[in-house]
Amino acid sequence: MLTIPNIERIVVCDDDILGGMPVFVGTRVPVQTLLDYLEGGQPLDEFLDDFPSVRREQAIVLLKGLKQDILTEKEEISPRLKSTAMRKQNGP
Repeated sequence: MLTIPNIERIVVCDDDILGGMPVFVGTRVPVQTLLDYLEGGQPLDEFLDDFPSVRREQAIVLLKGLKQDILTEKEEISPRLKSTAMRKQNGP
C-alpha cells in the first residue's frame, strides 16, 4: 500500500485519462513509463528530457515514497521470508 504523503499532488488515476492508468498530475505520462525507463537503465534525467511535462520534484517524491514503502514492507515481511528460507534449508 502506498503511503506517500500528498500522493494526490503527484499521481492521479482518472478514467478519462488513459483509462484510469496512474499518471503524473498535470500530464498524460504514465508512472509506468518512468519505471520502465529506470528498469531499462536510463537515467532519470533522460526520462525528464523526454517527458518535460513531468517535474523533477514529482518523480523524486514518487521514487522516494516507493523506496520508503518497499523498506517498510521489507521490515514487515522479512521475518516471514527468513522463516521460509530456513524451512527450505532444513527440508520438509
